[in-house]
Amino acid sequence: MAEEQQNKKKWQQEAEKELSTEEIQEQTLNRINKLNELKAKGKDPYEELTYDVTAHSTDITGDFEKYDGQTVRVAGRLMSKRGMGKVSFCDLHDRLGKIQIFTKIDALPEEDYKAWQNLDIGDIVGVEGTVFRTQRGEISIQTSSYVLLSKCLHPLPNKYQGLKDPDMRYRQRYLDLIMNPQVKDTFEKRSRIIKEIRNFLDARDFMEVETPLLVSNAGGAAARPFETHYNALDEDVKLRISLELYLKRLIVGGMERVYEIGRVFRNEGVDTRHNPEFTLMELYQAYTDYNGMMELTESMFRYLAEKVCGTTLIKYGDLEIDFGKPFERLTMNDAIKKYAGIDFDEVKSDEEAKALAKEHHIEFEDRHTKGDIVNLFFEEYCEKNLLQPTFIMDHPIEISPLTKKKKGAPGKVERFELFINTWEMCNAYSELNDPIDQRERFKAQDAAFEAGDEEANHTDEDFLNALEYGMPPTGGIGYGIDRLVMLLTDSPSIRDVLLFPTLKSIG
Repeated sequence: MAEEQQNKKKWQQEAEKELSTEEIQEQTLNRINKLNELKAKGKDPYEELTYDVTAHSTDITGDFEKYDGQTVRVAGRLMSKRGMGKVSFCDLHDRLGKIQIFTKIDALPEEDYKAWQNLDIGDIVGVEGTVFRTQRGEISIQTSSYVLLSKCLHPLPNKYQGLKDPDMRYRQRYLDLIMNPQVKDTFEKRSRIIKEIRNFLDARDFMEVETPLLVSNAGGAAARPFETHYNALDEDVKLRISLELYLKRLIVGGMERVYEIGRVFRNEGVDTRHNPEFTLMELYQAYTDYNGMMELTESMFRYLAEKVCGTTLIKYGDLEIDFGKPFERLTMNDAIKKYAGIDFDEVKSDEEAKALAKEHHIEFEDRHTKGDIVNLFFEEYCEKNLLQPTFIMDHPIEISPLTKKKKGAPGKVERFELFINTWEMCNAYSELNDPIDQRERFKAQDAAFEAGDEEANHTDEDFLNALEYGMPPTGGIGYGIDRLVMLLTDSPSIRDVLLFPTLKSIG
């Protein structure tokens, strides 16, 4: 027993050891030499084509009574090795979890056992053996045969300290997934979130569609596009910044309820909540308005919390977010009045608004109107206070070029954004379906672009032509899927929920 404890301590010390650059290079060379020896013996692991897996780790550990004494075939990566001489223990990790592999010298041909002892941490193997429970109670597989399926040529980071460097984690996500099991959990949860969104919308009779990524006019949002060139057509085109204008064309065509989950591209900054390439979902429903979108959104967020997290009380850092309560609803002006003490309903002109901005040290540009100033005040005073789910409604018309005007409220439109944890989670409209009004709004956006607003929309003649054929009253909304995943997985950065986030090239 004392010898076993000493060996265990020795194995742990080896596992915790940080390797120098020279030691890493030496280990890599050693692994390559082992591979070459195998090839010379006609045992090239890369010639293996398939391995018939009959069970996964958690199948066995989760239902031991079913598998006890049964022969199984498992496959995965060796993540630890313990023991010497006549017996050895290894942890094999597959896509669902891990299981212990027990190997002893009299259960394998001598040459095979020697080769097993010569395997390295990180090697991918297939193991056939009998399920049993050790004297210490560990569910294990006793090896009767095995095959090396792929050789790991680099030493892995030690398993006790893991892979901590964020830049390396994002650049080498494959290594991050190998070393940090919780990372895989995040992306499995992301997949479930998207699956449940589809289930929710399918139950409401929405149709999933696909629209172009490369477009001549990147409209539907306030953002700078990326540009590229079609060689075959000899035309410059842009990567889409939104899904909106094509989906609304489908509403004109009579589809009535459509949605798309897809990548969009915005040539903007990178921070913990923004990535230039991200996943957006937009949906459009005929014969409803922004009130219908609020009901749908509140219901969907509550549904996702229950299905994916098992509760409507979500933890994000130190904050507990309650999706079970009715979401608060505030107009943008009421929010500013609540948090800044200013009533913009009493402000009558652009000049008055600019004077207030100067008084409160809010930076603005000469081209800005009262509506722009209202939005700047909201961003400065209100967003930081919106922790629990809150709909901010009735935005200024100047910042909402595709939105229907609100009856009896000059200068406002039927638009809302949902804020949670100070983040904008979605953006919704009662969609503008008056083609004449829409043309005037596009003209104003063209003028704003000429005045220096690089994020302004441009007139889209084909979209206007579609509206002229008649679009029914429609509610529309866009959701940032990555930010939603951050919230439901308690992830501090958007890079933690993107398998391959945008990073500056090395060198």
